[in-house]
Amino acid sequence: MLLGRQDRRLNEAAAESGGVPVVAIDFGRARRVSWPQVFSRLPVRQGIGGVPPTLLVLAGIVSVQIGAALATELFAATGPAGAVSLRLGFAGVVLLVFWRSSLRIERRALPVVLGFGAVLAAMNFSFYEAIDRIPLGMAVTIEFLGPLAVALAGSRRWVDPVWAVLAGGGVLLLTRSAGAVPWTGVLLALCAAACWACYILLSAKLGEKTSGGGGLALAMAFGGLLMAPIGIADAGAALLHPAVLAAGFGVAMLSSVLPYSVELEALRRIPPRVFGVLMSLEPAVAAVAGLIVLSQAMNLPQWAGIACVVAASAGATRTGRIDP
Repeated sequence: MLLGRQDRRLNEAAAESGGVPVVAIDFGRARRVSWPQVFSRLPVRQGIGGVPPTLLVLAGIVSVQIGAALATELFAATGPAGAVSLRLGFAGVVLLVFWRSSLRIERRALPVVLGFGAVLAAMNFSFYEAIDRIPLGMAVTIEFLGPLAVALAGSRRWVDPVWAVLAGGGVLLLTRSAGAVPWTGVLLALCAAACWACYILLSAKLGEKTSGGGGLALAMAFGGLLMAPIGIADAGAALLHPAVLAAGFGVAMLSSVLPYSVELEALRRIPPRVFGVLMSLEPAVAAVAGLIVLSQAMNLPQWAGIACVVAASAGATRTGRIDP
């Protein structure tokens, strides 16, 4: 649930005017889309103007991870595929309602919108399948390798290999110090990381070819449609149970709408690089959420591994070059 996080560089003038921002490959939160006014109409944004931006970012991080933790509670009834279809479906409906007046897009933008929706579906599906097999903190930490790889790709800075080695060492600590680790879960988390990297690149294209939130709304809805047959095959009639629908709606709000709203508000008031450093805390927050909500305890070497990945992502964000 996504972006977050993230990988976007917001042009300050565009943020103030509502225009299309410049999106750069910088480490931050890739599940979040890079239009500064996408969620400006949502009620959740009312009354948060006085909240410090750092607290807004942290609130978004906590919301995403609690949403992911609660999604695992749905798996017994719906399976991971069913939970993903509910999350994307409800989030898509909310966005379509709020952006119904700006859903017209040019034909040349349609392949990007559909591709973006497909990547959203694949990213969330592989991530939910991963957290069905391995602890939430481990899955999120491995998934963070995707945006980190994009941030480091093509870099010529001498310090960047240090961040790559540090992140790799952190993943080794995570997976080698936990006894028998389900490697299918690790591979699925790596698949989610690859999808996250693709998401970053496609989000830039989507920002270039669409304006407002119409493109995101259509992409999210298309992702939900792609997941619907898989979710129905996995969960069947359980998807229509009122309690399941209510839980799925809650996950969609916690994992998508609420984080998008508060983080985009924060991006109006803090530099993108500071935002990216704060978002680097997400693996640690995921581990804490897994511990508190799901009773997923982690040993000291695993916490050290998470710390290595957090340090690598924060370092890559802090020392990365600023694109014009």
